[in-house]
Amino acid sequence: MTVEDMEQYGLTQMSDTEMRDFVTNQRMGVLALPAADAPYVVPMSFGYDGASTLYFTFVGGPDSRKRALMERAEAVRFLTYAAQSPFNWESVLLTGTAERVPESEWDELAAVLETAWRPDVFEAARESEAVTVYRFAVDDWAGIKHTGLPPGFDPDQSPA
Repeated sequence: MTVEDMEQYGLTQMSDTEMRDFVTNQRMGVLALPAADAPYVVPMSFGYDGASTLYFTFVGGPDSRKRALMERAEAVRFLTYAAQSPFNWESVLLTGTAERVPESEWDELAAVLETAWRPDVFEAARESEAVTVYRFAVDDWAGIKHTGLPPGFDPDQSPA
């Protein structure tokens, strides 16, 4: 079924403003990188510049599969979502390109990078492991949401 088919059940496409506002308030999502056998999918925290760029910080050595796949990917996808209940959820799927950010630019990005949530284990690892920052330029935004009860479940809705 398409989103249009599901609109009768309360599913709606998000506007550009709704998607940007949603991404602004999120800190985690799922990064999908192309790989030979199947997409490589990994949870990631991110920083967002408020316009059309996300920033990811990778911690780990040069043999990291995630880093290798990111370096050679022509297109990358990122999904961020929130689900408060079965009838109240939102998701935004972003497609774009990623590139390594030179360390000389990190100070300029400090405010954006500091907004990313990070588990303590990664903060500790940053002291001894290689750190790489990637810029994800968003080319395509797609957002859907369901923010209400479906027909027949809403107590304020009279039966047809």
